[in-house]
Amino acid sequence: MDESNSTYELRHEVATLRASRERLVLAADAESRRIERELHKGVLQKLVALSMALQQASQLAPTDLTLKARLEEIAQDVQRALDETAALAERIDAPMLEVPGRLAVALRAAATAGGVPASVDVAVNSELPHEVARTVLLAWFDALEDRDRPMKPTIVVREDVRVLAFEVASGASLERLRDRVEALGGKMSVEPMPDGGWRVSGSLPLSD
Repeated sequence: MDESNSTYELRHEVATLRASRERLVLAADAESRRIERELHKGVLQKLVALSMALQQASQLAPTDLTLKARLEEIAQDVQRALDETAALAERIDAPMLEVPGRLAVALRAAATAGGVPASVDVAVNSELPHEVARTVLLAWFDALEDRDRPMKPTIVVREDVRVLAFEVASGASLERLRDRVEALGGKMSVEPMPDGGWRVSGSLPLSD
């Protein structure tokens, strides 16, 4: 076997492995969308109905103030469960990413929902593949969740020629996303910052 054939076979194996890993990511995203739909159609609708029933029961309750107060407490617990489940459904698949140009909105909404002071700087003009936009959003979710260091999370996203580049600075190293980034044909590096925390830089191809 000559060198040219060996090089061709190696490239073919690499391309096949990348395609296989990318299919796994796409399959996982499809399953996430299915779970998100089930949450909206099932659990969330039931929680909404239960919350409304409790409010009606509280209004119709007799003058027993103890019972009335207890019903209101249960209604508040149900509302919290409803809010947490809605937030989980949003994180699982981030349905707003289905709308072109909504990555910046999704990133800012995640910071607002988490009550975390953060900086979001996005310059993207074209419609992004769902799996690419979701990868960036997942990185941002992890950055916002890490509260070990009192630092302001920041994210910068730029669209270059056939590449989406992002940089996240926070208390989280985001290492768990490396496999996902590389499975999509991208690259990711993690560097410690002098004042603590991590700077994560990544790039994801937008087309072959």
